[in-house]
Amino acid sequence: MLQFQDNMEILSNLTSSFPTFLLTGIPGLESVQAWLSIPFCCLYAIALSGNSMILFVIITQKSLHEPMYYFLSMLSATDLGLTISTMSTTLAVLWFDANKISLDSCIIQMFFLHGFTLMEMGVLVGMAFDRYVAICKPLRYTTILTNSRIIQMALLMVIRITVLLVPLLLLLKHLSFCRGNALSHSYCYHPDVIKLACSDIRTNSIYGLIGLILTTGIDTPCIILSYIMIIRSVLSIASPEERHKAFSTCVSHIGAVAIFYIPMIILSLVHRYGRTAPRVAHSMMANVYLILPPVLNPIIYSVKTRQIRKVILNLLWQK
Repeated sequence: MLQFQDNMEILSNLTSSFPTFLLTGIPGLESVQAWLSIPFCCLYAIALSGNSMILFVIITQKSLHEPMYYFLSMLSATDLGLTISTMSTTLAVLWFDANKISLDSCIIQMFFLHGFTLMEMGVLVGMAFDRYVAICKPLRYTTILTNSRIIQMALLMVIRITVLLVPLLLLLKHLSFCRGNALSHSYCYHPDVIKLACSDIRTNSIYGLIGLILTTGIDTPCIILSYIMIIRSVLSIASPEERHKAFSTCVSHIGAVAIFYIPMIILSLVHRYGRTAPRVAHSMMANVYLILPPVLNPIIYSVKTRQIRKVILNLLWQK
């Protein structure tokens, strides 16, 4: 009977113009999902409150209206968007077992999910460039990183996201889905959706590869190159104290890069090579990939950035 129902769902997805997918909570732990939603809620609350606090502090404090903090505000805004774009479906699955989602809703969620992910990549590149200029060309810092140039960089990130994502996601509308309809996560993730298609996906794969080259293939080498030049510049400083001071200004950014890229790489490897891994491993890694950066970034920058920490402590002390 169960096999018959599965076959009917596959046939329905194949013949319908509006296929639906089933989101997955935490496989094998369905009976305690309501309890597991409590730590998720706590993490979402930390991400929302922490990033909102960073944004509020930077917007309201004129002393923080500098390029470094503009990039930090963009990072916080991106983390907020990343949290909100997946929080609704994740909590709906954990709380109410509301696991059905249409293709159109899936495409909309993927646009924001992957869009904010690409935005975070771009912001991390901008922050690496900011550290490079601050350490290697300190006398030209204010003339290179002007307000207009930072706005241009932000617009370039938005244009890149739109040009790459809109065609990639619209290509999904022309596919037929006949390999079941159960996704691996509690949100729509493009590699997860595309593997359910039974149509020819060569165009999608080629376009996806081009997008990967134009994003990760450019951003990652830019960050690495920035730090190679920073290290060369810092090592040329004679004073150990000045050398330590210069390196310490990069610690927060290095932490942000690590907590963003390491889970992303692991999730990609799990999707590509981890077919034999337990489904719960896929689910947990997918949730770590999305929730870790928004939770930890505000903590890292609040702890390691004296100006941010001072303003936040003053605000809390006044209250």
